[in-house]
Amino acid sequence: MRLAILVLLSLFTFAASTEVIESPEAIKGAEVVAFSDESLRPRYHQLLQELRCPKCQNQNLADSNSPISQDLRREIQRMLEEQMTDKQIKDYLKSRYSEFILYRPEVNKNTWLLWGSPVLVVLLGLLILLRHNRQPKPLADKEVPTANKEVPKVNKESPSNTSDQQRLAELLGDKENQQ
Repeated sequence: MRLAILVLLSLFTFAASTEVIESPEAIKGAEVVAFSDESLRPRYHQLLQELRCPKCQNQNLADSNSPISQDLRREIQRMLEEQMTDKQIKDYLKSRYSEFILYRPEVNKNTWLLWGSPVLVVLLGLLILLRHNRQPKPLADKEVPTANKEVPKVNKESPSNTSDQQRLAELLGDKENQQ
């Protein structure tokens, strides 16, 4: 009996989890936009991707379901039907909602730092690299005699005593003079 109940519960759970999932476009909004000319549809979708929702900080108009986004989508549809250009539509929305509504702000006196900062960072990096490569090398990098090079022999006629000669021979690695 318990086994039969478990089987029935698992079947109901399985049936409930296998519902048909709609496409993301259908989930975003059930609204279907009708245009008098189907050539306006690509422009409409492009504008919805390029314009930001004024309420939702990081969503475009296509992704947002806020009431203001729905109003703006209808407004953009109306302006497209009135044969306004994309620039005219963007200018109109900019005048109402500021440049924040644009995902890609235009280059002007207010946004020059935004557009110029990547160029400035690259130039600063190149300047640092050039200065680093032009600096003189430290003295420690100068050539030091190695074991492969011939070590001068100790002159036995030098005025120093034999203990100094032995010590010098040990330091220089000369085994002939060690006696």
